[in-house]
Order: sequence, then C-alpha cells, then structure tokens
Amino acid sequence: MKFNELNIARQKTAKRVGRGISAGQGKTAGRGTKGQKARAGSTKRPGFLGGQNPLMQQLPKLPGFRSYKVSPENVFTDQLAKLNHTEITAVELSESKLISNQHVSVKLLYRGDLAKKVNVSLPKASKKAVEAIQKAGGSFTTVNIIARTAKPNLDKNHK
Repeated sequence: MKFNELNIARQKTAKRVGRGISAGQGKTAGRGTKGQKARAGSTKRPGFLGGQNPLMQQLPKLPGFRSYKVSPENVFTDQLAKLNHTEITAVELSESKLISNQHVSVKLLYRGDLAKKVNVSLPKASKKAVEAIQKAGGSFTTVNIIARTAKPNLDKNHK
C-alpha cells in the first residue's frame, strides 16, 4: 500500500472564533472593527452596493447598451382584409411584404373589422384581434415561430 492510495476522508475542524485572546481569533473574531459586516446576522443580497444603484440596474441606462430582446413585428386586422388568402400564416405575410421574413415573431393587432372569413395561424395576437377574426367567422390558432434551417458547411477544407 502506498501513501497516495490511502482512503482517508479529510476532516477539518471548524475554527472556534471569539474564545479569548489566547485562542488566536479572540476579541473581534476576524471581523475587523465596527461596520455592517462586523454585526451578527449581516448578509447582503447578491449585487447590493450599499444603497447605490446596483450594476445590473445601471447597465440598461448606460450609453452603448443594446438589448437583445427581439420585439415582434406587428400586423393589423385591416391589412389581413387586403390579402387574397383565406389561410394566413407567417409565410403568406412575408410573401405579401407585411413582415420582413417568415422566421420573425409576428403579433396580430386590432385595427378595423374584417369583412371576410380568414383562418390565421400566428405566434401572437391581441384579444380584440382574435374577437374580430371570430366575429367574421374565421379562427385563430397559436403556432410557434418557424425555425431557420441550418446552413450547410461549405468549407472545402473541413472534413
């Protein structure tokens, strides 16, 4: 049996602080003198900066900050009336240039009533827009955003 093969569980006893000057951690018990962290029960939540606005709250207000949250593109009910489709999806909206492409998040909003019956399948819609579609005899179904397909790797040296 070798020394490095021994199975010994390492047990370190906790340091008993505040037990007098001869024990090595007496008087202030390693907490320094005075202040918030010297008191019993002193814990601060993560990110707390002593009353100053925390960094995670400052960041959106600083210059150069860019939010990566993508806002949905809006389509209105009166625009649906101008389309020649009865089944409306993100593909039809992108073909008719109402949205930039079929892979974006789209929200249907109410602006004027519909005269014709349409079946709409989009990721989001307002309550009033759904009511307008149902009032015209159509239906609304919630669908996921159409995922982009991965581009094939065209690198000639890649194997």
